[in-house]
Amino acid sequence: MKLGEKQVLTVVKMVDFGVYLGSDEERVLLPKKQVPEGIEMGDPVEVFLYKDSSDRMIATTREPKITLGELAVLDVVDVGRIGAFLDWGLEKDLLLPFREQTVKVEKGDRCLVSLYVDKSGRLCATMKVYHLLRTDSPYKKNDMVHGTVYEISREFGVFVAVDNCYSALIPRREAYGRMRVGDEIEARVTAVKADGKLDLSVRGRIPEQMDADVEAISRRLERDGELLFTDKADPEVIRRELGMSKAAFKRAVGRLLKQGRIVIDSEQGRILPVKK
Repeated sequence: MKLGEKQVLTVVKMVDFGVYLGSDEERVLLPKKQVPEGIEMGDPVEVFLYKDSSDRMIATTREPKITLGELAVLDVVDVGRIGAFLDWGLEKDLLLPFREQTVKVEKGDRCLVSLYVDKSGRLCATMKVYHLLRTDSPYKKNDMVHGTVYEISREFGVFVAVDNCYSALIPRREAYGRMRVGDEIEARVTAVKADGKLDLSVRGRIPEQMDADVEAISRRLERDGELLFTDKADPEVIRRELGMSKAAFKRAVGRLLKQGRIVIDSEQGRILPVKK
């Protein structure tokens, strides 16, 4: 009998409160409300095994949202004294201990997790999934991909599980905008590393992205009447205010100047729109 996995077991005993599955040497209860109609002695039943609130092995015919060896995005339904509790489709919520959280989660959050068996033999969740992600993705440079943010590092950038199974990183220099653990994102593959891991960017290719950057600056000028910095500003100021790199900002400002849509007040360090 394998804890945390789906398996087919045989009915070996029938009682008022359910049926026992397994063999004469090892058996597990399938509660009455889970027993398929018309079941008889010797019939096979596909079940998932976990431990109930009394730490007893128990079977269920309900479909879990995650099994051992898998990754899944689960909802945080509560936070208690020892960790958070996740909805994994079964009656007893799944514990995500505080020590297994890469960032503190709250009720209503979503997080990418895997299952493990703790020292006491119980199934728990962990957000430490880096070592479980695959490096054999079918994607190539400039492909658009979908993934889940599972960790954020000030040093390296934003770690993403593409298709919730492939290892990817948005390098710090490409990590624009606000991203949180659990966010689902669309991104572009900028490189496939020698080890198979992916580098991503949430920004488009330069020609298309420049159009978007020009419009972002134009909207900001229309709203505020001016930009209180120029392309000479510190890169972090540009990143914080507009969510783009200094190079991208300079390209967009250059186009707006060429189109005669802005003027730069170098003395006061600001950009003004040209009024029509």
